[in-house]
Amino acid sequence: MIGRLPTSLTVSGSVLDIRTDFRDILVIMQAFNDPELYLDEQYEVMLTILYGDLNCIPPDAFPEAIKQALWFLDCGQQEEDKKSAVKVMDWEQDEAIIFPAVNKVAGCEVRGKEYVHWWTFMGYFMEIEEGTFSTVLGIRQKRAKGKKLEKWEQEFYRNNKRQCDLKRKHTKEEQAEIDYWNRLLG
Repeated sequence: MIGRLPTSLTVSGSVLDIRTDFRDILVIMQAFNDPELYLDEQYEVMLTILYGDLNCIPPDAFPEAIKQALWFLDCGQQEEDKKSAVKVMDWEQDEAIIFPAVNKVAGCEVRGKEYVHWWTFMGYFMEIEEGTFSTVLGIRQKRAKGKKLEKWEQEFYRNNKRQCDLKRKHTKEEQAEIDYWNRLLG
């Protein structure tokens, strides 16, 4: 397997072809970030996008299909005890600063490519060095840990607060409540 990018996963003894383009995986990430979807609905989106036809997966093999899919999304990394980490990036909100950074590493406009394997895309992503995205991410990480920002970071944050602060996504009900109170309070 060294040097080969997976294009299929084995579920219940059957080799199933999967969608591996980064765009498909980013749609899955979008679903995992949707406050309107329950976890089982997020998994359904993931399985539908990744495997295409859910009928190819025996009902009793869904837990294994989910485990294999998550392994693929994590680029083959072994699952460790994931502590609930503080969220410091959002694929949707940060799109405008992620892609220029990825493009710089890739040496091309990756969105202009017909196909880029998810693991290749993540390889580019993991090699992002200095730039706007890394600055924003660094500031978010420091703020999440309660660490003091350097003077230049404080100035950057003041000038780019909207970009640096992650927006919380609300369910429709939560947003309706917020809108109600905003109208009342003028």
